[in-house]
Amino acid sequence: MTATAGNFDQWLQDAVARVGGVLDDVLPPLEDDGPARLHEAMRYAVLGPGKRIRAALVLAAGEASCTPGVAAAAQDLALDGAAAAVELIHAYSLIHDDLPCMDDDDLRRGRPTVHRQFDDEALAMLAGDALQPLAFDCLVQMPIAPALIVQAVQLLARAAGSDGMVGGQAIDCASVGHALSIESLQRMHRMKTGALLEASVLLGGVVAGASSTVRTGLESYAAAMGLAFQVVDDILDVTADSATLGKTAGKDAAQGKPTYVSILGLDASRELLLNLREQAHQALLPLGPSACRLRELADYIIGRTH
Repeated sequence: MTATAGNFDQWLQDAVARVGGVLDDVLPPLEDDGPARLHEAMRYAVLGPGKRIRAALVLAAGEASCTPGVAAAAQDLALDGAAAAVELIHAYSLIHDDLPCMDDDDLRRGRPTVHRQFDDEALAMLAGDALQPLAFDCLVQMPIAPALIVQAVQLLARAAGSDGMVGGQAIDCASVGHALSIESLQRMHRMKTGALLEASVLLGGVVAGASSTVRTGLESYAAAMGLAFQVVDDILDVTADSATLGKTAGKDAAQGKPTYVSILGLDASRELLLNLREQAHQALLPLGPSACRLRELADYIIGRTH
């Protein structure tokens, strides 16, 4: 895949459709002899409506990191695998986050959450469990050098584990009803939300064989966008309604969760968001025109309404 100027909305639409097709292929079919209801729940969680932002970040970072002389078809297949992997990890995390033992939510992406749709909490838990190993299966099948596969697996594992997403969720659960400093809040969200977003960007670079200069730019961009995504979420939680969000609005405040808005206030949170956008754009300057989609994704993420 190579970066070309053009309509961003069309590019994003094509990326969503592309990754959706890959996910449809890698998920277990409903007509096989396996546990059909489990497979149905997995497909419901993954193939429903979604922005596929993490997958788009993988593809855009791949465009910005293209290695001359590498077969484009093989590189595209590898990026497809990495994009599918981050979406599977993200989908598993949403299933588990929505369970009664966690956020206890009934709505996700404008539809009933998995445990509500199937009226079965255990099935929802197992569907999430099954999506995790499937993500790593996608990575190990990428048609790239074994050393790069190892890097990709390690990168995603760390982002999803106790030093990343799961660890951040644990801190979030323990912080309900407690005041946090802005530094502690940023640490929590870098782990809970930012780690997987950052991994998505870096995976695109790893898979496409990014140079050290490009990787440095991607790392700085990813760090800014990882925080920005959560700041947007916190702002939307107090400014948008459930129909717009596709999930229950106002739950953070109702549950006493610390957020950027509760600590900084709405205006300061919006100012922070603009600063993070500027940091992301500055990080991409050394990458030149090939990073055009990453720049557009930064604007899209910061300007999103749901």
